[in-house]
Amino acid sequence: MTTPPIATDLDEATALRHQLADRLAAAGHIRTPAVDRALRAVPRHAFAPEVSLVAAYADDVVATRHSPDGTITSSISAPWLQADMLEAARVQPGHRVLEIGSGGYNAALIAELVGPTGQVTTLDIDPAVTERAVRFLPEAGYRHVSVVTADAEHLPSQVVPDGGFDAIVVTVDTWDLPWIDALAEGGRLVAPLRLHGYHWAIGFTKQKGALRSDEPLVVCGFVAMQGAGAWNPNRRTVPGTGIHLSWEDGTPLSVDQLAPALGRTPTTVRTDITVGGQEPFDLLTLYLAGALPGFCRLEADPEGDHRVLVPPPRHWPAAAIVRGASLARLAHERIGDGDDGRGRYEFVVHGYGDHGHLAAQEMAEQVEMWQRNHRGARCPLISARPASGRAPAGSGHEPHVFAKKHTRITVDWPIVPAGTACPAALEDGGAG
Repeated sequence: MTTPPIATDLDEATALRHQLADRLAAAGHIRTPAVDRALRAVPRHAFAPEVSLVAAYADDVVATRHSPDGTITSSISAPWLQADMLEAARVQPGHRVLEIGSGGYNAALIAELVGPTGQVTTLDIDPAVTERAVRFLPEAGYRHVSVVTADAEHLPSQVVPDGGFDAIVVTVDTWDLPWIDALAEGGRLVAPLRLHGYHWAIGFTKQKGALRSDEPLVVCGFVAMQGAGAWNPNRRTVPGTGIHLSWEDGTPLSVDQLAPALGRTPTTVRTDITVGGQEPFDLLTLYLAGALPGFCRLEADPEGDHRVLVPPPRHWPAAAIVRGASLARLAHERIGDGDDGRGRYEFVVHGYGDHGHLAAQEMAEQVEMWQRNHRGARCPLISARPASGRAPAGSGHEPHVFAKKHTRITVDWPIVPAGTACPAALEDGGAG
C-alpha cells in the first residue's frame, strides 16, 4: 500500500484560492473571465502573513494595521467587494491604473488584469502600509508595480501619466473625488463615496470632464481616508442627553436648544410603507439626505440618560432633521411576520418638540414620495463635476446636490413606480 503524499501549504493555498473564486463566481461577484483568472492567480495569503491560510482565503476583511486606539487603519478588503470593484473598473490589458489605498494584494490583482503591457501604481499616505506593499509584491511575483507614499488629496505630478490614468480604483472611504483631472477621458473611476455618512462603491466613467455613474451602487465599508482628504463628520452633542447629530454634508445647526424636546414623549407619524426584515432601504436614506434641508444622522449613547425618550438606533445612525427646537427621526416598527419568517416593518417618523409633528410630517411626505416615484428604480444616477465656479457648500439647499470641496455631486432619481426592489448588492441596512 502506497502512502499518499502529504499536502503542502502551497497545495492547500491553491485549493483554498480556487474555492474562494468558485464562491465569488457563484454569488455573482465575479462576472468576467479576466477577474476570475486574477482571483485564482494571486496568492492572497502572501499579503496576509499574520493570519492562517483559512483566514486569508475567507470572504472577509483582514486587518493589517491599527491605530493606538484599536481602529483599523489598513486592511485587505473582503474578496467579494474587491471582485465587484474590479469588475466595475473594467480594467483591460495595457491599461494604466492607479490604486489609492495600498497594501499590495489588490494591486497584484490589477497587475494581472493589465498584463505585461500595462502599468499599475499603488499609493498610500502611511509609510508602514507602502513598506508592506514594497516587500510583499516582489515576493509574490509582481515586481513592476510602482509603490508611492503620498497624500492622495494632491497626487504628485510625476505619478500621473500623459493623458491620465485609464482607471482609478479607490480602496479607502472618500468624502470627495479630487481625481477627475488625473483620469483619462473615457476612463473609469471606482470609489467608496460618502454622502452624508452613507457610503457606496460607485463606478463612474469620465465623460466631457465629468464623472457619471453607470453601475449599481454597492453598500460597503472601508478604512477612513487620512491626510488632507480626511472627512469631518461635523458632529454635535445635545447637552446632557447622549444624543449626537452629524452633518457630514451640510452646515451644522445649533443643537443646544433640543434637550427639552428630547425628554418629552414624541409624536408618531405613520407612513403605511413597509419593508421586510432583511430588505435593505439604504436608497431611501440617500433620498432623504438629498431631499430634506437640515438633514443629519442621529446616534444615541447606549448608556445615555434614560430621561431622554430617544431609543438608540439599531446598527447604524438614524436619518433625522432639525427644525429649530424640534427634531424628527426615521424609525420602523414591527407590524407582523413576513413570508420569510423575518418579520415585516412599517416606516414611522418620530417628532420631538413643540413643532415635532410638523417636522415628522415633512419627513413622512418625503418617504411617501420615494415610495411613489422612486422605490422601483434600479438605482439613482450619480454625477460628479469639478466645483470650480460653483456655489460653495452651505450657500443654500439644492435638492439632491452635495457640495464637496473639489466636486459637486448630483443624484438623479429615475421616476419608476414602486413594485420592484433595487437589485444593487447592498450589504447594510436591513430593518431587522
